[in-house]
Order: sequence, then structure tokens, then C-alpha cells
Amino acid sequence: MNLYFEQGALRVRSMIETDIAALNAAIRAQGWSKPADLYACYWQWEQDGTRRIVVAEFDGYVAGYLTVRPQVDVGPFAGRRIPAVEDLIVFEPFQRKGIANCLMQAAEDIARETADEICLGVGLHSGYGPAQRLYARRGYIPDGGGVYYQDKPLAPYANCANDDDLVLCLSKRLKKQPR
Repeated sequence: MNLYFEQGALRVRSMIETDIAALNAAIRAQGWSKPADLYACYWQWEQDGTRRIVVAEFDGYVAGYLTVRPQVDVGPFAGRRIPAVEDLIVFEPFQRKGIANCLMQAAEDIARETADEICLGVGLHSGYGPAQRLYARRGYIPDGGGVYYQDKPLAPYANCANDDDLVLCLSKRLKKQPR
């Protein structure tokens, strides 16, 4: 297990096997639905290095997580070997405690191991408002290609739904950390 951050009640670390059940329970408690085997897949991906899964604990409870892919297959950053943040979630009882910021710092540190840039896509509806603000404060900027819908560039004036598939792609240059 990698420990990325620890201060007071907050710990940010790599995923462990017992997180599978804890994450499933936390998602259900929030009233959301994710595929039943998603977190088992995340655990497997953490084990085989397909993705890095970063989990936040607060007072011993799973408080949130994100994943870091080594590179993306779709969108403006496809094939450029730029690590991507995906599926950032902080569960409602733990929001407004700086947890998302600590998760993002861990993601940027992971990305910095292999690249000098990191990317992500953020939804555009109001449910993503806190994430949009977080990314702006952390220095993420739009790629300049407009919005994407269902992993494809959305043509000007095209119809779409303001759902989770409508995203703006952002990236950030990473500074080398002094050793």
C-alpha cells in the first residue's frame, strides 16, 4: 500500500482489497448506482498496474477516491501518454474538508512520475460545480477544442443533453518536484 498523505483524521492511500465492499456501501448510501463489480475491477486494475486507485479515509471511513489512468484512448489527449484523472468522488458526509484537493494532489504526484502534464474531463451541469471550481483553483485549463459529448467533439449548435457525458477537457502542466 502506498501512503500519499496523512494529517490528523485524513489519510490518502492506494486502494486495498477491503475498499471494494466499503466503496460499494458508500455509493449505495449516497443513493447512486454504479456497476456492482466496478470496485472489484478497480482493485484488479490497481493490482495489475492498469490504473492507480487513490482512496481517502477520514476517521477510518472511506471518504472518497479517484483513479489515474496512464493515458486516455479518446478525446483531445488520446495517444499522447498524458495521465488522466477519472471518477473523482468525495462522499457527501465528508465534503468540504479538503479531501478532493488532497486526492488531486496525489493524482498529480502519480502523474509526475511519468509525465509533465495531467488531464481530465469535467461535466458541465451544476452537479459538477464544486469539481469545476476545484480544477480552476488547481490551475487546470481547457484544451481549446470545445466540449465533448459521449467521447466525441460536439459540433457547434449541435443538440445534446446536459448529462454526465457532456464534458470539457482540461489539462495542467506539472512542475518537477525538488528531490
